[in-house]
Amino acid sequence: MKRVYNNILETIGNTPLVRLNKVVSDLPCTVYAKVETFNPGNSIKDRMALKMLEVAEAEGKIKPGGTIIEGTSGNTGMGLAMAAIVKGYKCIFTTTDKQSKEKADILKALGAEVIVCPTNVEPEDPRSYYQVSRRLNKEVPNSWYVNQYDNLANRQAHYEQTGPEIWEQTEGKVTHLVVASGTGGTVVGTGKFLKEKNPNIQVWAIDTYGSLLKKWFDTGEIDMSEVHPYISEGFGEDFVPENYDRSAIDHFEKVTDKDGAVMARRITKEEGIFVGYSAGSVIAGLKQLKEKLKKDDVVVVIFHDHGSRYVGKIYNDEWMLDRGFLDVKTVKDLIGGLGRRRVVTIDEDAKVSDALELMRKYDIEQIPVMKNGEMTGSVTQGGLFKRLIEDANVKDYNIADVMEKELPVVEMATQLEHLTHFINKDNGAVLAKDDSGEFHILTKYDILNAFSKG
Repeated sequence: MKRVYNNILETIGNTPLVRLNKVVSDLPCTVYAKVETFNPGNSIKDRMALKMLEVAEAEGKIKPGGTIIEGTSGNTGMGLAMAAIVKGYKCIFTTTDKQSKEKADILKALGAEVIVCPTNVEPEDPRSYYQVSRRLNKEVPNSWYVNQYDNLANRQAHYEQTGPEIWEQTEGKVTHLVVASGTGGTVVGTGKFLKEKNPNIQVWAIDTYGSLLKKWFDTGEIDMSEVHPYISEGFGEDFVPENYDRSAIDHFEKVTDKDGAVMARRITKEEGIFVGYSAGSVIAGLKQLKEKLKKDDVVVVIFHDHGSRYVGKIYNDEWMLDRGFLDVKTVKDLIGGLGRRRVVTIDEDAKVSDALELMRKYDIEQIPVMKNGEMTGSVTQGGLFKRLIEDANVKDYNIADVMEKELPVVEMATQLEHLTHFINKDNGAVLAKDDSGEFHILTKYDILNAFSKG
């Protein structure tokens, strides 16, 4: 094994194949993950980024000191940016506003210029990240437009590297390859190599709702009515890249945004492998195809990228809760999704003006009233408003003189549907006390939002 490398690019590839256990315990077969986060850029895209650049250099498409231009969801850009640093190029990347902020920040840290474009426009729209990158290629001298979607060096990288590695690591026993598919490079390149070794190997591509790839694969039709905004990142398309070859794929399976996000979190918690969105969708899709699997099958799934790129999204409880991706059944579930929020309280001896200032400062509608650490009542925005209309001097009164009844305190295990007994037109919030004795507040809006997302 090589111990010393001349530069970081030499460490790309030869990623480990790791057996999955808990998260696939309901499947009859053996499942291995090709953990591509071990690449230096933490994604499988390092492979094709370097290959596309090397081919461009060999073909004279980029000259020394030139500028690499590409539209990227993030990972390809990271691979290209690393290669550019080593080889002495500049980078300009266009991306979409649905991609995680972490991805854009990493690209900038690697010295790239990043231009964020709107997601919800047609591919041919001049504002789309595809068209902006093409325009920049015409405007920037000595630049090379990578076009990973139609650049066949993309799939060539996986035909030459990923496929042979999987074949060798499984000693030729692999029976299924499962890949979340976007540009088509990984699934087609890897699939072509493996099918040449054994034409019986099944290659399954994972798609997302809002992408047209499955419909195209099944019917040959490019149906734009299939296309709508989706949350899943790094796979699915609103057009068919030239890297696709239907003969290399046996089946396309769609997975929902929610199922992919939830499964990614499960993989991380149950297998100890910190993965990105597409890995969750791959396992969710594989489980949907459970009936097609047999005891002696050896399945290889691709874990494309690292979970660190999704810390602000699928690994953020509040983000997940806001999209209805967390199954919230109890007060504890809801509080866990919302995260720790300071419960603003006020003392009986404070003035009404103090309560009004707290409501303004924290944008809240009700405040528990405390005395010696115990709740003795509450003040609400509606109640104070009514008193102020009747008596403008009420703002100078003590809280004890105007406070209303105490907010209800519920158990953390209380079912959400039971909260309707406590929330009404006169009472807009409840409190819950955790094991450490700390209070948490749930407002009428929090509860309604949880029900609407469910």
